[in-house]
Amino acid sequence: MTPVSSALRAPVDVPLVLRRCRETVRPALREAIGRTHPWVGEMAAYSLGWCEVGGAPTAASGGKGVRQALAVLGAEAVGAPGRAGVPAAVAVELTHVFSLLHDDVMDGDQARRGRPTVWKAYGTGPAVLAGDALFALAVETLAATEAGPSALRMLSAALGDLVRGQADDLLFAERPWTGPERVRSAQYLAMAEQKTGALLGCGAALGALLGGGSPSAVAALDLAGRRLGLAFQIVDDVLGIWGDPAVTGKPVHNDLRERKKTFPVLAALDSPSPEARRLDALLTSGGDPREVAVLVEAAGGRAAALDEARAHIAAAETALADVSLQGLAGDELRALSTFLVGRDL
Repeated sequence: MTPVSSALRAPVDVPLVLRRCRETVRPALREAIGRTHPWVGEMAAYSLGWCEVGGAPTAASGGKGVRQALAVLGAEAVGAPGRAGVPAAVAVELTHVFSLLHDDVMDGDQARRGRPTVWKAYGTGPAVLAGDALFALAVETLAATEAGPSALRMLSAALGDLVRGQADDLLFAERPWTGPERVRSAQYLAMAEQKTGALLGCGAALGALLGGGSPSAVAALDLAGRRLGLAFQIVDDVLGIWGDPAVTGKPVHNDLRERKKTFPVLAALDSPSPEARRLDALLTSGGDPREVAVLVEAAGGRAAALDEARAHIAAAETALADVSLQGLAGDELRALSTFLVGRDL
């Protein structure tokens, strides 16, 4: 019997794939969190959307689980069962939550997914402690695998990138909107690849590593995940300005209100249009976020951001095409990329 060509396969149901991967990972993720102090475990469960403050369970799914899915699909893409990627999924998800807990403290963000952030709900010290504990659990989880040393080196490298990206992001906030010291789009993209892309690439690559994939497959999945991460961050930037508050959990124009230097704004400032010059003056004077949003769009910032996101998805697909992927996982990874760029826009 000959394999069915990808052209004849049914379209991939991405929400179903994400749910399948979450359900594959959740028991191990719960078990890992259960190994820490109960109070820390409650904060982790709250951050994942599993409970309220005080521990009362919720019916929430805990987000899309993109990083978990990349790890499971990474294992499947090299011919292993999805469960082979579960330790990678757990470690990367714990590292992701750890980074969010600390990021919210550093940025002073008070809401995430429509609820108070962990530091706002439990206090700054407890949130920092919970983040530290979750990263320790991530290390413990990977250390217990047969590929422990290699897996830990990979996670450590991704975390190093994440820290460098976060440092640049914090420094960008202090730089002016205009003049020779302003943040350029290329600098922003380099920051975003480190802050967001590195961990997505790590998830896919770790899944492939634990699944016994070749070095070339591991490297290709890392690159694809990084490109996907860049696209993911840029779409987040678009949603941070124009997203529906019912979906994002944050007020409309939230990123403009907080004066964040996101890709749509930087791309708009790069435009030679009259709207870009007006935007320049408005940002410098601290203008109304609603007017800023109109000028960013008129100067082409929104369109440029979506074009940039699509370009990174194309780069992710090219990386995936460079290696032979097994089963349906290649199709599912490509469909996941396209789905994430189109989400909620």
